[in-house]
Amino acid sequence: MAPRILLMDNPLSAMEIAREIAPSGMELVVAPLGSPEFQAAAPGADFLVGFGNRAIGAEFYRAAPRLKLFQLLSAGYDTVDIEAARAAGIPVCNNGGANSTAVSEHAIMLMLATCRRLVWQHESVAAGRWRGNDLAGTKLYELRDKTLGIVGLGAIGKKVARLANAFGMRVQYYDIRRVSEAEEDALSVRFRLLGEVLATSDIVSLHVPLTPASKHMIGAAELAAMKPTAYLVNTCRGPVVDEAALIAALSEGRIAGAGLDVFDQEPPPADNPLFRLPNVVLTPHFAGPTWDNQQARFRNAFDNCQRVARGEKPLWVIPELAG
Repeated sequence: MAPRILLMDNPLSAMEIAREIAPSGMELVVAPLGSPEFQAAAPGADFLVGFGNRAIGAEFYRAAPRLKLFQLLSAGYDTVDIEAARAAGIPVCNNGGANSTAVSEHAIMLMLATCRRLVWQHESVAAGRWRGNDLAGTKLYELRDKTLGIVGLGAIGKKVARLANAFGMRVQYYDIRRVSEAEEDALSVRFRLLGEVLATSDIVSLHVPLTPASKHMIGAAELAAMKPTAYLVNTCRGPVVDEAALIAALSEGRIAGAGLDVFDQEPPPADNPLFRLPNVVLTPHFAGPTWDNQQARFRNAFDNCQRVARGEKPLWVIPELAG
């Protein structure tokens, strides 16, 4: 019997690409999570591929006794029931950096959009105000010579650093796992304590996974430590930032602005105060999925399935289950 890959159907993923590059010699079943087709395929599934979902818990693992791997198409894994996977002995792996280029470019885009007030400029032109109503008081900023503080120097953070170098920025970082001095030299970055990064950066860009330790790691005290001229960019996970504290800091002008791709609640409620603030640029958790990385995400996923099928250890096991 051919090994079976159960792929969770999702509008963020191009299933025609998955079908095109699916490994020969393996059965690919595409079905929405929770559908009758999904439930029927689960008992014979060797590999589960898709995005994290709390519905994939102990009950699912009992219903899928042949399962050997839960392979994510995303970098983040905060919606994975880690304890259920641990109890079932199932490794959970992220996407191996397949979306790292997309997210790093998106982070730079948000830096540019906030510093150059892109949305305000567009709205002014579209409304016939050309350059707005306060030309003398309008301040636009360049990235060159600004200090960028990267919080989380993983695959995405490193690519943000390289792009920032190309813009002529000075880059410093904080991470609980420091890189070697040789790698710091290669990336033109320098380690600083979190407090130093917050206090001295013109832009702080967040690239950490959401874990109990990182939830609200940027709260009222951390925002107060930032310069009033500084910008915050978040393309990782919304709850890494205390959203209420951020709204207060933005409303009161204690930081200059923010570029956010992620929110505490997604989608955010219609009355979210962020929608009414002029110093924010918002995108709908769209930093990762681009058309360009569809193949890379599926390629990494299927390669890991093949590795496990050959009896090898999978790549990119999430830290909580590694070892």
